[in-house]
Amino acid sequence: MLEPLRHRDFRYLVAGRTITYLGNAVAPVALAFAVLDGLGSVVELGLIVACRSAANVVLLLFGGVLADRFPRQHVLMGSSLLAAGSQGFLAAAVLQGFASVPLLTWLSLINGAASAAALPASAALIPQTVPADALRPANALARMGTTSAVIVGTSGGGLLVALTSPGWGLAVDAAGFVAAAACFAGVRVSSVAERGASAWAELRVGWREFRARRWVWSVALQFLVVNAAITGGINVLGPKIAQDSIGRGAWGLVLAVQMVGALCGGILAARWSPQRTLLFGCAVIAVEALPLTVLAVSPVLWMLTLSMFVSGIAIEQFAVAWEIALQQNIPAERLARVYSYDALGSFLAVPLGAALIGPLAQGLGERTALLAVASCIIVATAAVLTVPEVRRLRSETG
Repeated sequence: MLEPLRHRDFRYLVAGRTITYLGNAVAPVALAFAVLDGLGSVVELGLIVACRSAANVVLLLFGGVLADRFPRQHVLMGSSLLAAGSQGFLAAAVLQGFASVPLLTWLSLINGAASAAALPASAALIPQTVPADALRPANALARMGTTSAVIVGTSGGGLLVALTSPGWGLAVDAAGFVAAAACFAGVRVSSVAERGASAWAELRVGWREFRARRWVWSVALQFLVVNAAITGGINVLGPKIAQDSIGRGAWGLVLAVQMVGALCGGILAARWSPQRTLLFGCAVIAVEALPLTVLAVSPVLWMLTLSMFVSGIAIEQFAVAWEIALQQNIPAERLARVYSYDALGSFLAVPLGAALIGPLAQGLGERTALLAVASCIIVATAAVLTVPEVRRLRSETG
């Protein structure tokens, strides 16, 4: 399981990725308290967060182009330094008292752009840092690092802001991005860059790679449905039903247990490989319907905790299988663009699910709405399993 850590480039890459995710988990907490400490209300905070997300989505495809056009470690270094600069300036503005909502909005746009450049580059760089037979544990370890970073960053960010101030929390975040850039500078791999006539031409090439493989766009469509269902059911309706049943504190515990399940799932994915990895990964996603069903039928603490733990394990089985399938079957010089198209669908599913669940709950009732979105996960999973390419694809490490 730890064999990929013997490779220097992989160690630097995972360290940089983990620090980046840690910073991205701390930043929203510090930013939220910076805004609410007199700069604005929840409305202004929502605007700032929305602008960051919009920049991320709009520029994500061009992030894939950058990662395929230039050495990926250089793209990661540049995005980390850009994030460090925006967060550092934001920290100075808060600490020195000249922060304003327009300034925070512009800096959030810059931060979203930096994230859009980093995401496809970091995912596509993994197969360049380890031998082919180490891809499975490498992807599992990389995801375990980011999952741990999110857990520590979300909880530690609140503690850091409470002990110091939002400004110092943002300053620590900026320093973290500098450290991440230093880690990415330690990655020394050959470039697989492919340059077309223009960025638009390269986007078209990436789109052709994406749509040419039915298993790629079929799974992407599956997760458009799955992510929308989870966003609406767990993130929107979940807190409301939990407040009326197990309480807010218990709901926080349930969410934390899901992250623990994800870590356990990462260990399992690193050590065990079914022959048809993608088929198994897509099939096990049906488990994601379980916590939605429990919320609808019997929202008691032990059942919710168990179902969320199992769902955390399941999502990691798919995630590692999906990473390996893309890395082994997409040309290396076009991999980041395919990643960006896939990620765009997942990102668009979040506002889609959040927007649709409210009217659905009003029309059908909360519990019926939860059963409906759980059924959508089952149907989408069953549909993707009918695709011959999904059933036949084998992992070279399996």
